[in-house]
Amino acid sequence: MWTLPNILTLSRIVGVPVLVACLWWPGWAAGYAAAFVLYSLIALTDYLDGYLARAQGQVSKLGIFLDPIADKIMVAAVVLMLVATRDIGGWHLIAAMIILLREIMVSGLREFLGGLQVSVPVSQLAKWKTTLQLVALGALILAGALTSWPRANAGVHSIGLVALWGAAILTCITGWDYLRVGLKHMD
Repeated sequence: MWTLPNILTLSRIVGVPVLVACLWWPGWAAGYAAAFVLYSLIALTDYLDGYLARAQGQVSKLGIFLDPIADKIMVAAVVLMLVATRDIGGWHLIAAMIILLREIMVSGLREFLGGLQVSVPVSQLAKWKTTLQLVALGALILAGALTSWPRANAGVHSIGLVALWGAAILTCITGWDYLRVGLKHMD
């Protein structure tokens, strides 16, 4: 249970409240800078825990269970904070909602299919979706750290919003793929 991959996964969950605290005050550039560093470390552990588990032959039931939960906790917390601080606003809320709703739907679907002993492996496109989502949220956090440099702030913020929409589009495609698999097992 206490393997390095599992510890990395648990660290992602433990790091989320600290990440939220750093984003709590809109306009606090130092908080956003700290949040960006922490977010980057958490995103890196998302890659490392799976890589190490496979490379060291330490894939565990706990890791398989916790990894997607850790991802969803972080994404949901960051999206909610960026909406609350108005770093995501206007029409861009639609992209954020699509991402959150898909995460909930896929979690429920995996739980349902797990009860039927049906495995739903993560597709390559879903991995690209996750990468684009991590880039989008990271860019939006970084933009908040760059308030002293308005042009850099605007550019990074725009990159974050474009990536957020790209992630939302991939979210719809991969969500539909998972739903199609699930519908085959429903009466």
